[in-house]
Amino acid sequence: MAPPFPTPTSALTTPGFTLGHGTDREAFTGATVILCPEGVLAAAEVRGSATGTRQFDSLVSGQHVSSKAHAVVLAGGSGAGLSAADPVVEWLARHGYGFQTGIVPVPIVPTAILFDLSMGKPVGPSREVVEAAIVAAAQGPIEMGSVGAGTGATVGKANQGPVNGMKGGFGFASLTVPEGPTVAAAVAVNAFGDVRRLDGTLLAGCRVAPDSKELAHAESLLANLPPDAASPWDGNTTLAVVMTDAVLSKANALKVCHMAFGGFYRALSPALSLYDGDLVVVLSAGERKAHVNQIGVLAERAVAEAILAGVEAADGFGILPAVRDL
Repeated sequence: MAPPFPTPTSALTTPGFTLGHGTDREAFTGATVILCPEGVLAAAEVRGSATGTRQFDSLVSGQHVSSKAHAVVLAGGSGAGLSAADPVVEWLARHGYGFQTGIVPVPIVPTAILFDLSMGKPVGPSREVVEAAIVAAAQGPIEMGSVGAGTGATVGKANQGPVNGMKGGFGFASLTVPEGPTVAAAVAVNAFGDVRRLDGTLLAGCRVAPDSKELAHAESLLANLPPDAASPWDGNTTLAVVMTDAVLSKANALKVCHMAFGGFYRALSPALSLYDGDLVVVLSAGERKAHVNQIGVLAERAVAEAILAGVEAADGFGILPAVRDL
């Protein structure tokens, strides 16, 4: 008999990482900061066609001189949210963390944004919001739902945009193999399409009308899309960060990125639409030996579980329905 698959938990226990949220419930935006100040091996796969990133060049290139990251920032606010990196860079540099240049340390802080401007004010998270995320960064149980980068996130916008959509959010899931590695995923879910449970049933997504709670099935809508259809909504993106205590080379971390996208394909319908900026970051901070296929399979499941957990925990603030309202 095959051993059981690890049960997901909502606690961050992987050594070397802390996570904190900064949430603005007036502007309905926020930031999530993952700190790994001593520096961890980092890689990324950017598959979306509507991405907004900062300092991702060292993550996507296997030949870059800097193979480590000292933090990762996920933020709302679209392009304006890229400035959320600044307070994190300053905090790290002030404490002496970063790429050692021989003059001053230069923190490597990859940052990715999502479009949440339809929920509240058209602004990115303020400096105070990001600083709150830094202060809050810790291990242990991770708050999920409409917090941090998931504060203004929405899903199911394939049917005329967010007016017929639902609330997205921030999710987290961690999987530990007994006597083996831990793989955790933090995901900000702001998808164009629907969200599906692992058994294929719909959890959340497009609704048939603004005053309806009936789901419209994005796949069916898009399968019958006329060739000259106007773009229904360009502002989307799902951002995933995978953290592990396994030892990975840069090449193997890039392979885990590829495999982790399987979690998108399992939980989002569709994933990687023309209007999504989907990406995966993998961070390796440990000394535990593990097979790359093991880490990739765990990453796929952790990403899928985190997507579901974030959407299930979301609060629509009375603006859009959430799963809890169906």
